Amino acid sequence: MRLMTGVAALIGTMALAGSAAAAGLGQPDPWQMGLQQAASPIMERITSLHDGLLWLITIISLFVLILLIYVAMKFNAKANPEPSKTTHNTAIEVAWTVIPVLILLAIAIPSFRLLYFQRVIPEADMTIKAIGNQWYWSYEYPDHNDVSFDSLLLEGEDLAERRKIDPGAPRLLAVDNEVVVPVGKTIRVIVTASDVIHNFAVPSFGTKMDGIPGRVNETWFKVDKEGVYYGQCSELCGIKHAYMPIAVRVVSQAKFDTWVKGAEDDVDDAQLKLLATLADDKKKLATSGQFKLVAKQ
Repeated sequence: MRLMTGVAALIGTMALAGSAAAAGLGQPDPWQMGLQQAASPIMERITSLHDGLLWLITIISLFVLILLIYVAMKFNAKANPEPSKTTHNTAIEVAWTVIPVLILLAIAIPSFRLLYFQRVIPEADMTIKAIGNQWYWSYEYPDHNDVSFDSLLLEGEDLAERRKIDPGAPRLLAVDNEVVVPVGKTIRVIVTASDVIHNFAVPSFGTKMDGIPGRVNETWFKVDKEGVYYGQCSELCGIKHAYMPIAVRVVSQAKFDTWVKGAEDDVDDAQLKLLATLADDKKKLATSGQFKLVAKQ
């Protein structure tokens, strides 16, 4: 009974690990075991496939474990002093060939559907070009008067200054100029590199695409919830590979229009004004919540 309870607890823990959503939107949590919270349709499908496969491989592993225990108990030298001279069993041989093939087919069908969904880019509302450099990212907005800027990791005093207006800016992930996109829009991302191979990866989006010098790759995402989502270069690209994060800020269409208009003249100033506006919105929301609480009391 204790063994069965322990096995059930193990299965439950593994299932939770597979489907656990990060409490911190768009970034990993300390000691997190599962995937980050899905923020795009692609990641939702990846999470669903992952969770289904986790249950499947758990069942298969338990089945194999039970078979091993059964064979060890029934056919050891003490319990079975005269070993069987059976050379084969046609039914078993057919079963262990056909059943794995059926399992692989059952896995292949949703896998190919997911790959097709990832690779076939729907009609995009806007395009962003991401260029990997050693060791930072450059972005271009060809649909918006060719707005372009570099995005570098914030460290030391720069990070401390940013936290004055954006207290949640995380160490090793916060950047000076974030990618800003409108909520609920399909964004096509053109990925390339200027020097060595880089990789544009944002876990919450299910996005991971190589940037190769002299070549252009494409990916896409669509986010229906405002917030900031973080990623990193996921291709070993040199000594500072771990220090070229990606930050995507998803805002309302009105805030995006204001930001992109300001970015045409000064990207740094537009970024700070956007963060200040978001901070004011949070203060107003908090104040409104306090008034409601007082009224209820």
